[in-house]
Amino acid sequence: MQLRKLGQNGLEVSAIGLGCMGLSHGYGPAVEKSVGIALIRRAYELGVTFFDTAEAYGPFANEELLGEAVAPFRDKVVIATKFGFLNGKPADGLDSRPETIRSVTEAALRRLQTDVIDLLYQHRVDPEVPIEEVAGAVRDLIREGKVRHFGMSEASAGTVRRAHAVLPVTALQSEYSLWWREPEREILPTLAELGIGFVPFSPLGKGFLTGAIDENTSFDSADFRNVVPRFKPDARKANHVLVEVLNDLAVTRNVTNAQIAIAWLLAQKPWISPIPGTTKQHRLEENLKAADLQLTDSDLRDIQQAVQHINVEGDRYPPHLQQMVSR
Repeated sequence: MQLRKLGQNGLEVSAIGLGCMGLSHGYGPAVEKSVGIALIRRAYELGVTFFDTAEAYGPFANEELLGEAVAPFRDKVVIATKFGFLNGKPADGLDSRPETIRSVTEAALRRLQTDVIDLLYQHRVDPEVPIEEVAGAVRDLIREGKVRHFGMSEASAGTVRRAHAVLPVTALQSEYSLWWREPEREILPTLAELGIGFVPFSPLGKGFLTGAIDENTSFDSADFRNVVPRFKPDARKANHVLVEVLNDLAVTRNVTNAQIAIAWLLAQKPWISPIPGTTKQHRLEENLKAADLQLTDSDLRDIQQAVQHINVEGDRYPPHLQQMVSR
């Protein structure tokens, strides 16, 4: 798989990474450890060098899983993890105090079985802690050799600028896909100006863009999509028009919806590295083949023309989480 550079400080990652959250958290029961380890190691065999986790995924279990899985080839991969929630739990609120950043990092190093975190993100912006203090705390960890690069997640363009003035931000991670294109307004131009990489999560719309979900789909009781407005049955029914467009595009090119959606992201900027997640090896292999799908300018125009008038219904987070984004 081709490599891409995030930011201007030399961080090189596979064009497509692996979002590990779903192996432990968010989409129902955690997979058995052996299954998760096998999937992560299969991703590495297929060329993935960029693995994304967080203390909040579990909490804590996902970091432990990833650490064990990549231990045999730790020096060949980039590990990204995150701080920012009180006790590692989004439901408990935010906490980006410098002392918390340090303690979370120390604990993550142990769980990940490593002596350095390649990319440390602030998971969500904490309005109670100036972003300059956050950047300063991460800068100290970089100077101590415990962290290599600083990242942010779901931050506004203005906040990214303030942080970047204190410590170069290597990457911003936020949702971006054919059904959430808000980053095109301010985020992507700001990142281009400052030389910051972009890591889209949920590039397949939390599974919706694959075509495997419709208004009749039932989710596991532990699946967070149950509380996401965009996944209410009426919204799913209305939003299925986007899936139908992707179906048509995929059929004409003899690929899958997922491959079209991921290849579209890769074609937007050379410093974008999406991190689709899955619990199934055949889906992993399908997703990674998108790196070989070269969309032409004509393809991109066709996609733009097909989707530009589609209005996706429903917020992408429930209210208590929606208020934590774009600060």
